[in-house]
Amino acid sequence: MPELFRDPWAKREAWRKHPLFSMRFYARNMFPGLGLGSAAFVAYLFWEKYSADKKALHH
Repeated sequence: MPELFRDPWAKREAWRKHPLFSMRFYARNMFPGLGLGSAAFVAYLFWEKYSADKKALHH
């Protein structure tokens, strides 16, 4: 009897339920390089601050 209620389009619609197409996946991967870019920018700011102080002491 389960064959009577089988959806013939189930295989074609299965991609919609894949985790790759969920809103959670999109929200998590919206800005892929933001964390790494922010960390690199903060490191650059510290480098500039401390290298500028050392240059000012020498002149």
